[in-house]
Amino acid sequence: DALRQCFDPEIPVNIVDLGLIYDLTIEEAGNDKYRVDVKMTLTATGCGMGPTIAADAKSKIEALPAVESANVDIVWDPQWTPHMISGEGRKILGLD
Repeated sequence: DALRQCFDPEIPVNIVDLGLIYDLTIEEAGNDKYRVDVKMTLTATGCGMGPTIAADAKSKIEALPAVESANVDIVWDPQWTPHMISGEGRKILGLD
């Protein structure tokens, strides 16, 4: 849910519904806290907003009370395609 608050500034759909989140793992860090690792991609390899979007995702995750730390890595495999957009995202973008 926290990642649904993150957006690519050029697209009015959150990064989850855009299909940009490839993996999310949660590990216990002790004291009822957790470490979160995210692998995400971007809609295009040349997107200059990648570091900003990743930093926003990290910030949103770390704002959760049970999270001690988060790491967000941008990956390029597999390559993102518009087919990865969720049904909700497709509605917002008028693709359905």
